[in-house]
Amino acid sequence: MAIAIVIKNLSVTLGGQVKALKNVSIEIPVGKTTGVIGPSGAGKTTLIRAIVGRLQIPAGAIVIFDQLAGSPELRSTVTYMTQELSVYPDLTVKENLIYFARMSGQSVPDSKATVARVLETVDMSDKTNSLINDLSGGQKQRVSLAIALIGSPKLMVLDEPTVGLDPVLRDKLWKLFAKLASQGTTLVISSHSMDEAQRCDDLVLIRDGKVIAHSSPKELLERTQTKSVEQSFLKLVGGTK
Repeated sequence: MAIAIVIKNLSVTLGGQVKALKNVSIEIPVGKTTGVIGPSGAGKTTLIRAIVGRLQIPAGAIVIFDQLAGSPELRSTVTYMTQELSVYPDLTVKENLIYFARMSGQSVPDSKATVARVLETVDMSDKTNSLINDLSGGQKQRVSLAIALIGSPKLMVLDEPTVGLDPVLRDKLWKLFAKLASQGTTLVISSHSMDEAQRCDDLVLIRDGKVIAHSSPKELLERTQTKSVEQSFLKLVGGTK
C-alpha cells in the first residue's frame, strides 16, 4: 500500500507544559479517508496542525510525499481547512474563490475555470454571486471546502469539517469525501463524532495525546469484538469490559 504521510515519534508540548502529543508514530495511506477521531482535547487539532506545517516539531518527524512537513514543495499539493471559516464575509462566493485561486498562482482564465469546477463539486453553483454574509452556516462550510479544493490537491487536511452541520449536509459531505478519495485524493479528517468514524477507510483513535488504535473500522470492531467505533473506543480506554 502506498503511503502519503509517515509520522515517527512525534511529541508536541504546548505552552511549555501541556503534552498535546506523546510519541505518535503512524503511516497514512494514499487515496483513502483517514479519520483522526477522539474527544475534545485529545490532540486532534495539534496533530492536524503539525501535519500541515503550522507547528514547530520539537521531537520526531513528519514526512509527506517524501518531503518534510511544512516544506515549500508541498504548498501546491497540500490544502488545509481549519475549523474557522476561511472566507471573506463581505465578498461573494465567486469573488472569494477567484481571490484564493489567484493567490495560488492561477491566471485569470484558469481561476474562472477552477471556480466553476469546485463550486460544482461542492454543489454550490447556484450560489456563485451570493454574498458570504447571506449564506447559511452549512453553505459557508462548503465554500471553505471549495477553497481547499483549489488546485486539485493530492492531500486535503480537514479539521472538524462537519461540526455543527445538519445530518443531511453531513451525509452529502461524507459522500463527497469518498468520491475524492476514489479519484486518488488523500484525506485526513479530524472529528469527535464516533458515528462519522465508521465512514472512514482508515481510523486513528487518539486520547490524551496518544494513539490508542490505528486500523480500518472493520478491523477495529473485529479486534475489540464490539459493534460500533464508540464501543471500541470505550473498551480500549477501559470504559467497558
